[in-house]
Amino acid sequence: MHPIDEYIQLETRRQFFGRGAKGLGLAALGSLMGANALPAGAATGAASTGRPDVPHFKPKAKRAIYLFMSGAPAQMDMYDYKPKMADWFDKDLPDSVRKGQRLTTMTSGQSRFPIAPSIYKFKQYGQSGAWISDLLPYTASMADDLAIVKTVHTEAINHDPAITYIQTGRQIPGQPSLGAWLSYGLGSMNNDLPSFIVMNATWTAKRDAQALYNRLWGSGFLASKHAGAMLRRTGDPVLYLRNPAGVSDAVRQRMIKSVNRMNERLYKEVGDPETHTRIAQYEMAGRMQHSIPDLVDLRDEPKHILDMYGPDVHKAGTFARSCLLARRMMERDVRFVQVFHRGWDQHGALPRDLPLQCRDIDQPSHALIQDLKQRGLLDDTLVVWGGEFGRTVYCQGKLTKTNYGRDHHPRCFTIWMAGAGIKGGVVHGETDDFSYNIVQDPVHIRDLNATILHTLGIDHERMSVKHQGLDVRLTGVEQATPIWPIMT
Repeated sequence: MHPIDEYIQLETRRQFFGRGAKGLGLAALGSLMGANALPAGAATGAASTGRPDVPHFKPKAKRAIYLFMSGAPAQMDMYDYKPKMADWFDKDLPDSVRKGQRLTTMTSGQSRFPIAPSIYKFKQYGQSGAWISDLLPYTASMADDLAIVKTVHTEAINHDPAITYIQTGRQIPGQPSLGAWLSYGLGSMNNDLPSFIVMNATWTAKRDAQALYNRLWGSGFLASKHAGAMLRRTGDPVLYLRNPAGVSDAVRQRMIKSVNRMNERLYKEVGDPETHTRIAQYEMAGRMQHSIPDLVDLRDEPKHILDMYGPDVHKAGTFARSCLLARRMMERDVRFVQVFHRGWDQHGALPRDLPLQCRDIDQPSHALIQDLKQRGLLDDTLVVWGGEFGRTVYCQGKLTKTNYGRDHHPRCFTIWMAGAGIKGGVVHGETDDFSYNIVQDPVHIRDLNATILHTLGIDHERMSVKHQGLDVRLTGVEQATPIWPIMT
């Protein structure tokens, strides 16, 4: 059977009537409202609205940046100060604290679980009196801009399912990522750049790190146009950005128009929405040939701005460069930017590696917040910092006064948020003396994602998509509540 005939034959009644109803509805709406019915650029596949029912209420944030520390930062060495642990050095973690918690295979065979107090000094900062370690002097100086949440928790105990869970709402791959949900629900705010851009920054601690897969910024069962576009660290920021030798811009444009005419004919015959996605992406690729070089060209940045981000800003692919590019993307109305920074998986030699990781991210994170603030962009931009889980107070491997490692710990970890919709100078939640269990105000990762959605005007319970007979949403079917005490 011919593939087109087979597709039409297999098309369900729901798909047929759904597509027909949408077409008739849009035509009727257009006739009633006139030329202003469609958003600017809608006819060309450029900037567009998302779902017609989103946002559900007036948003505090228009756009967001997520600084993701892949590998799990050690909360008790950075934000969760536990001074009583100094008296517990090399003593075993009590069974009454561990409570039979599941362990990874990396420490489950240990004969004992000796406490490793943090070797770093802490001070209190800002209105909230937030305790922050001396590893983060720049971050500490902006404590009044931050809402620090010390009680985030998850069920996942290994990296890949944990990152997949916090990014997509499920530990099993195949679901849309947070950025894809935002692109789908809210649409794009600009004509010339993707609505969701991802950067994978370099790191200076041990060179091996957990792999990151593109499904972490993928679109899952949503249209592929909602997937994150990755900016490369070396070479052209985007593959095939430049025309091949002998191909002019005019030739490239004629090629795109010809391909899109063929795709339009295919859509009329088959009706597959992915065909329209392909058309829009070809057009976007043409515009990106001009917008991306302008985005990554830092020659117009004043010296005092470059100095804010630190010396690494001059090195391609660094976290500092990524943060500056994220600010430039906010200026150009990119909806969602995610910066991944790997190397936080300190099972051993934490005192060697953690300071290097903190040096990578401390000054640039501070610069990003202050840069956004001085330009008035922080008023409608949300910034999130955090990882996939925390680390244990007990040592993995050999413990000495100056050296230790920490295993994975999903029962409590720290994130911070700043910007639109978020109260500055707030510390939320409390853990026990061992930074092991939550004693006040637990925040599941579902609650964290519900909070992010809410600042952008989305009720997480009202934005879902039919998939395999289910109404699927980012926060799943279990209870999720935005973190109201940290929100304006």
